Amino acid sequence: MFGAIYGDIIGSYYETHCTKDYNFEFQKDSTFTDDTVLTVAVCKAILNNSDPIARWEIRKRGLEYAGQFRQYYSYYPYAGFGNMFSEWARCDSFKVNHSYANGAAMRAVPIGYAYDNVEQILFQAKASCYYTHNNSEAIKAAQAVAIAVFLARNRKSKNDIREFLENKFHYDLSRKIKDIKSNYVFNSRASYSVPPAIIAFLDSTDYESAIRNAISLGGDADTEACIAGGIAEAFYRETPKHIVDFCDRKIDSTLKNVAFDFKKHFCK
Repeated sequence: MFGAIYGDIIGSYYETHCTKDYNFEFQKDSTFTDDTVLTVAVCKAILNNSDPIARWEIRKRGLEYAGQFRQYYSYYPYAGFGNMFSEWARCDSFKVNHSYANGAAMRAVPIGYAYDNVEQILFQAKASCYYTHNNSEAIKAAQAVAIAVFLARNRKSKNDIREFLENKFHYDLSRKIKDIKSNYVFNSRASYSVPPAIIAFLDSTDYESAIRNAISLGGDADTEACIAGGIAEAFYRETPKHIVDFCDRKIDSTLKNVAFDFKKHFCK
């Protein structure tokens, strides 16, 4: 569960100082961002109500996710939220936004841990998008990340994960990081940034290499490392001690406590 948060923290510096160097240094100025805040908000929504939903309950469940997004924004308004999300979070009513950015995918990792069948994960991921990313591109990305975590924690092979995501979501996951990197640029659009983040995991050998793959793309580093790190932790089941030591002291205690509570309940 913390794999997504650690990826966000390590990648935060390189969101504005983009690098193509796989051997980049961990930066003391790294911090958690909106990726962590909203991942924890998803954890809190699920801790409050983990009941499965039917297709016709997606909108109702979406309001529960949205309530936590707005609440956690109010706790950490300066954590690097985008303008569109900030405007939505400050609005008096729960209007529906249609963002196609990767913000829904970056926070989807907990859903892959909390539910035990594909259909329910698809429903929950869609519900989490309903009020902020009600766009087919963003919904597909959030569902793909959550399903990747689900498959990884259930000990599916990388080939199985790749094949499922390609068939279900029509992503091309056959490329290697080295083939993507040279022409890759910063772009937070879900269809552009989420498949490479998944490839960063698929092309890795351990948790740290997944993070380094994602950040060294030279794009939306914190979000792509958050996604790659969340899937990688579910797959490898081990995070290097030096990464834990580096990141743990950078996480606000309120966020950490909710994440630990979620881990205790859902990350067996």
